[in-house]
Amino acid sequence: MSVLRALQGGIESMYRVETELDVTDFLVDGDSRAVLKLERLPKEQLFIQQEPGGVQLGLFVDERTLANLNERDPRRRLDERNLQDFLYAVEGVSHFVYVAHRARVDRPVSAVELELQAEVDKYLVALLVWWSQCGEPPGRLRQRLFGQVAFHGDLSSDERERYQLANSAADEYAASLEQRFVKPRAVDDLLAEVRRFYRKGLAEKLEHISALAA
Repeated sequence: MSVLRALQGGIESMYRVETELDVTDFLVDGDSRAVLKLERLPKEQLFIQQEPGGVQLGLFVDERTLANLNERDPRRRLDERNLQDFLYAVEGVSHFVYVAHRARVDRPVSAVELELQAEVDKYLVALLVWWSQCGEPPGRLRQRLFGQVAFHGDLSSDERERYQLANSAADEYAASLEQRFVKPRAVDDLLAEVRRFYRKGLAEKLEHISALAA
């Protein structure tokens, strides 16, 4: 639980946003999720219910993922033993913070936008944690996250298209960040860039990525 809270604090601090919520207050356990009888049961899942005047949120993160992160705390050491579970947790907390922030500033969020930002967040959070622990940015993180990806076979065509778009766009954006900021070790400039990116809408983000790749 403390890892999720730390991730929330890190993401909000990185982007200079405040949700004034505690992600651990919104956790849904496996038994509660089972009641919903969902077709797909991923290791992290955000539940959103639109209501008059706001949204209701719930976040599921697999219990075994949380147990591994509790035993092998990524704040002490991020490595192959906890990296995948760390990424699941980052994705879930990213979804939570993004929806909560957008609701607070009264801006809509599309499913594609949510997935794109989560892919970017996984790269950035893992990059910065690894960098701070080792003194050097990881050499093949982008390839690991975006080049070695496999999609579940039970995805609908719309879901597959959404995930593929988010993956490829995040890969292009991360490649640009690497060239402009990571290799020159320009952390402050990196943070300034991603804070601007975070506040863009989906169309603006995709246009920005295309312009950077041109």
